[in-house]
Amino acid sequence: MAGRLPTRSEYLDAAQEMAATGHPTLARLLAEEAADRTDDPAEAARILREFSGRSLRREG
Repeated sequence: MAGRLPTRSEYLDAAQEMAATGHPTLARLLAEEAADRTDDPAEAARILREFSGRSLRREG
């Protein structure tokens, strides 16, 4: 991926892989990145529901 940012789809794929391999916190963080790259608020909310858990992001 050198030279470009990952796409929403790539973040989702990585989140699903992390969830499947027992890394739910990393999966949630990747899902949050995917949701951030989604223009549709309903789709962003669906992504975050799929990867439940509390955000570990620092605000501010």
